[in-house]
Amino acid sequence: MNYHDSRLTALGLLTEVHAGIMARLHPALARAGLSEIDFETVIRLARSPEQRLRMSDLAAQTGLSTSGVTRVVDRLEREGLVARQACPSDRRASYAVLTPVGRERLESVLPEHLHDIDRSFTRLLPDGELETFLASLRKIRDVVRPCATAGAGLTSDAAGCEKAAGRDDHDAAREDAAVPAVPLSPAKPSL
Repeated sequence: MNYHDSRLTALGLLTEVHAGIMARLHPALARAGLSEIDFETVIRLARSPEQRLRMSDLAAQTGLSTSGVTRVVDRLEREGLVARQACPSDRRASYAVLTPVGRERLESVLPEHLHDIDRSFTRLLPDGELETFLASLRKIRDVVRPCATAGAGLTSDAAGCEKAAGRDDHDAAREDAAVPAVPLSPAKPSL
């Protein structure tokens, strides 16, 4: 067994980088009274058309279950950061909408948050390298989280997104067949 397989190294590095960056971002969010999922929710709403998303699209974007996103929105609604709005075309659906208080909270934390992102991540990569890295991340994201942009005007509706995320046994078999059975050439361990 090759414990230095480059695939293990790639995932290990991604995990280490994510954990390190999130540890550096956490203090500013905590000072603003936002958890990571609270921030992800309000920033996704802020970046969406009309600063709102259907609850099902918000669940798809955040990777939460519908009950999980309901709990997050309930909490943010109690704090006045988010409001629910009925969907005029579908009585079964509702929108989560960023409120003025939510925008103020987000705007209060963004300068420090962006500084921390720059200091810990984006400033470390030259422009061309950053653009290539972002393109690579999008390519991977589109496979592992195809619903990450649901409702943002970049993909179809959440139902279509959920269908796209579902894989049948034939898809899994084709993907497994595409994975090489022999290990990739060993990479030097990252320490």
